[in-house]
Amino acid sequence: MSGALLVIGDVVTDVVARHRGPLASGTDTAAVIRTLPGGAGANVACWAAHWGCPDVRLLGRVGADTAAWHERELAGSGVRPRLVVDTQAATGTVICLVDGSASAERTFLTDSGACLRLDPGDWSDAFLDGVARLHLSGYLLFSETSRGLVRVVLTAARTRGVPVSLDPASAGFLADLGVGRFLTLAEGVDVLLPSRDEACLLTGLPDPGDAAAKLSRHVPLVVAKLGEDGALVAASGTVRARIPALPATPRDTTGAGDAFTGAFLAALLAGAEPEEATVEGCRAGAKAVEKVGGRPPTGAG
Repeated sequence: MSGALLVIGDVVTDVVARHRGPLASGTDTAAVIRTLPGGAGANVACWAAHWGCPDVRLLGRVGADTAAWHERELAGSGVRPRLVVDTQAATGTVICLVDGSASAERTFLTDSGACLRLDPGDWSDAFLDGVARLHLSGYLLFSETSRGLVRVVLTAARTRGVPVSLDPASAGFLADLGVGRFLTLAEGVDVLLPSRDEACLLTGLPDPGDAAAKLSRHVPLVVAKLGEDGALVAASGTVRARIPALPATPRDTTGAGDAFTGAFLAALLAGAEPEEATVEGCRAGAKAVEKVGGRPPTGAG
């Protein structure tokens, strides 16, 4: 390892409800419900630490209501948190409805709360001291306040020569933002890590391989996460590798993409080539879907 990983992104409280069968409108549906720490940015940081990155830092914004709990949870996962406490907004909350059938697919109800209130005033260029890679959660692009922060951060990273990765984060929010606007905001990013749906949405192409190849004409390296179909690595307009997924028995797919990203970045920092790092990402994704919640289990990776 030759430097730290700095993640900037969302820290939220996840309420995960695992139900079996369709939701019953107007009455009760039995479910197993747990309240867990989450957030795409925070999850990525925790998985990177879990996957062996010894210096992972996280900049996020939370409400005073749960700030101490989130800080303890992050530190317990090996992450060095720098949490801005918002006195006007509560910590973001996501209700994750997880289908208890074999696919374990999830639907999110999202109240972004404080996490989208990160702003340029929360940033200092000194946060890049000792940092070898910077990762941005795409949720930062979904409010004008945090978009301002992204612009400042990208300028600082370019000045320092720190490579930047970006995960688009949400096909639904991405559609609302607009493809052209997203691609403009992503200028200067070195690695893009979209899901299948996000890659296809950003290009208008139905095939994820074609979509990844097209995106790699705009961003030097594109790694498309395809769930049970593994991942694609694309550069210079060409798919360079197709990495298969590992066998897994899904319980909850929440955070699987974040696990992939965290392990991928940890591997890059350890000197792996992108294809090798993508294998590690697939390993982490398989591990993530076999547990409930978006964070890694306690213990070695």
